[in-house]
Amino acid sequence: MSDEVILVDCPTCGKEVIWDAQHTWRPFCSKRCKLIDLGEWAAEERRIASQPDRSDSEGWSEDEDNVTRDY
Repeated sequence: MSDEVILVDCPTCGKEVIWDAQHTWRPFCSKRCKLIDLGEWAAEERRIASQPDRSDSEGWSEDEDNVTRDY
């Protein structure tokens, strides 16, 4: 087994973090940085890139005439 130390940067603050089992919050340096990141995802400040021509509302309507039901 290798004694190589793997260092990664905390995605929130950039501080170097040792990647091993002893560092509970990896890849974050602390619980605080982990919660900041989670809050950014929850507030939709971060998102996974998607097709620019797609919209969440495409094909969606509240108009009862346009609703297809399979029952």
